[in-house]
Amino acid sequence: MDDFLNIDEAANIPLYIQIYQRFHEGINSGQLKPLTRVPSIRVLASELNVARGTVELAYQLLISEGLLVAKGAKGTFITEIVENLSNSANSLNKKVMAVAEQSAIPKHNAKSIRPFQLGIPALDAFPIKLWSRLSATTLRETNSSLLGYPDPQGLFGLREELARYLVMSRGINCTAEQIFISSGYRSSLMLIVQSLLNSGDIGWFEEPGYHIARSFLQHMGIKLVPISVDDKGINVEQGKRLAPDANFALVTPTHQSPTNISLSLERRIELLDWANKNKSWIIEDDYDGEFRYQGRPLAALKKLDKFERVIYCGTMSKALFPALRLSYVVVPTHCISQFYSIAEIIGNQCSVWQQEVTYKFFKEGHFSRHLRKMRNLYRQRRQILINAINDELSSIFKIEAQAGGMHIVVELINGQTAKQFSVVANKNGLSVESLDDWCIKETNKQILLLGFTNICDEITAYKYCQQLLKISTYEQGI
Repeated sequence: MDDFLNIDEAANIPLYIQIYQRFHEGINSGQLKPLTRVPSIRVLASELNVARGTVELAYQLLISEGLLVAKGAKGTFITEIVENLSNSANSLNKKVMAVAEQSAIPKHNAKSIRPFQLGIPALDAFPIKLWSRLSATTLRETNSSLLGYPDPQGLFGLREELARYLVMSRGINCTAEQIFISSGYRSSLMLIVQSLLNSGDIGWFEEPGYHIARSFLQHMGIKLVPISVDDKGINVEQGKRLAPDANFALVTPTHQSPTNISLSLERRIELLDWANKNKSWIIEDDYDGEFRYQGRPLAALKKLDKFERVIYCGTMSKALFPALRLSYVVVPTHCISQFYSIAEIIGNQCSVWQQEVTYKFFKEGHFSRHLRKMRNLYRQRRQILINAINDELSSIFKIEAQAGGMHIVVELINGQTAKQFSVVANKNGLSVESLDDWCIKETNKQILLLGFTNICDEITAYKYCQQLLKISTYEQGI
């Protein structure tokens, strides 16, 4: 039997799918006859030098399709009825091809942060030893309360700390009961969509805007209407003209993603009035509101929400680190029970142990100290990159200075297209994004986005800028 069970560990197709496929092929070709006993999981795993779980998963798939049947102590056998296998084989091919295509997608390289990469905090400055100590303490002191099913809203102590932080830092007067912990921004969006919206609902979406949120909402069946962003933020008048009865608007008012523009007070009031009159929702994504380098951080839009139409989304991905997968949603008081019932069903919150560590990080004052440190660090690194651009790239880039955010916006002024420049830069190991990457429709603006949070010193900044200069001359054929 092992003649046909040759598997390739270097192939893109997972090993359990390869085993599953070989059995299908053997049955389809007649090599494996009905009522033939197949090797036990232990024996086959030993023969193929793979984990037992790999073989067990393949067998479960075959049993679920009726191709194998388990007969207890007697063993596992090829099923007696395989006449319709040709149809099953066609289904197999589709499944295997789908898995193979998914497996062929380039793997995410979490170890490598490329120059100018957006959305990654300064991981070199994160207090990893402190976090490890808190993690060890949490595991050592774990009691039975952390072993049961977690609260659908998240750890109460952490929610209390978040409520205190939001009052002090973002101007949001809320309680722990209004906060729901989730495992990342997309999980927050899922909770909101499942709680308040229906497939086919219409929403305003910033143009340009955060493309991952756009793709996710469209995948959930939401119809998005792109609303342009200008120097005052999202154009509310245009939104009312294009989709006056939209069910919601998703906005990034503190630092518009990706232009870093702040939504003006006039537009904020106008947006809130529209939501109140239309009984629509505003989803406020405050992904990096803590990081402002001129004056104090701006208050959140939620602070002005006297009509209770704003759903506030916060995250620890930018303030701490992305792998934590800890985000949260602040909901109006009259929506708590509705959100709670959905949270019970989808159970999409962050690991309770990670919540406990984060709670300790807040409770012991480490979070506020870390934020102060990171604001100062980012202010320095931002200026280092700006200085390097002014010295090395003044004939190529014009800096569109903004007061906050984790990246800078530059206009390409040497006649090149931003889209092509970013393609060439990325092929040469950099991570440069053009504004068009964040738009549904192409723009005539030659804008590039450059992250600065992981540019550690002047030497690094000048080296990266010299790489950009070489790319510019290469692109022009000089």
